[in-house]
Amino acid sequence: MEFDTANIWITTRKLRPGTREEFSRSWRPSEFPAGMLRAYECYSADGTEVVGISIWDSPESRERYRLSDVESRRRQAMAPYVVDETAGFYTGRELRIPDR
Repeated sequence: MEFDTANIWITTRKLRPGTREEFSRSWRPSEFPAGMLRAYECYSADGTEVVGISIWDSPESRERYRLSDVESRRRQAMAPYVVDETAGFYTGRELRIPDR
């Protein structure tokens, strides 16, 4: 069976120790952008690393948001809590797990 592909933006951020709660409050946009289908926030057990995963309807909608004023303000709000950041854009697909 063939699965649809998805446009995925994954960002990994190393946080300053003890700032997880402040960071979590700072990144949330007032509204979610057009074209974003799903979003996940994943933290390491010690709270010093966060991985953001968002799934988009197209590379164009993701890029519009990435270059928007809303995203710029969001990044400025997160900056005091972030030590390091990496990001990438990917094409992915869901893997079917066989029935057990």
